[in-house]
Amino acid sequence: MKKITTFLIGAAVALFGIRAYADMDATIAEKFIKDTTAEGVEQIINADIPQAEKDKRFHKLLDNALDLDFIGQFVLGRNWKTANPQQRDRFITTYRDLNILTWSKRFNEFKGKNFVFKGTTPSSSKGQVFVNTVVPMDQGEPAQVKWRVREKKGAYKIVDIVIEGVSLAQASRSEYTAFIKNNPGGLDALISDLKNKLKKAQEK
Repeated sequence: MKKITTFLIGAAVALFGIRAYADMDATIAEKFIKDTTAEGVEQIINADIPQAEKDKRFHKLLDNALDLDFIGQFVLGRNWKTANPQQRDRFITTYRDLNILTWSKRFNEFKGKNFVFKGTTPSSSKGQVFVNTVVPMDQGEPAQVKWRVREKKGAYKIVDIVIEGVSLAQASRSEYTAFIKNNPGGLDALISDLKNKLKKAQEK
């Protein structure tokens, strides 16, 4: 009986993974990431334009490619449920601006490099899939970069980036949860801290 139960559980998990994977077109998800990375590298990083123009183009690219509202809710975890509407709006606005600015600068690390695509793998989350890439580096092994893509009503968006096995969304969630837990100001203090980081980043 125990063996049968174990088999059924395993089959259910496998079936769920297959169904979640089938809910979206992995080919379209991969093309979406190819187009996004190509635009970022070819039209922004490698372009002979002032940094201010690069920042402007990155802002538009990442604002369109990333589902920052979805990511913002995830990284706040249970604190999202207890936040009032004003706190949610302030957090999402600050989080979006900080992440776009941060990633516009981090993408410069890929100057002169190309993403090599290694297919897709299913996600246990419905309507999501991982697009696998590697980036050849000047020294050492290629960097492993996985893009979690979510499809909703025909629109494809990035909801997480996993670099060398580290989920950026999960890392932020752990950081923010600890900050709120250990700070008397709670979520308001976190928002103020993010605003300060945004201000410093803008000054660089």
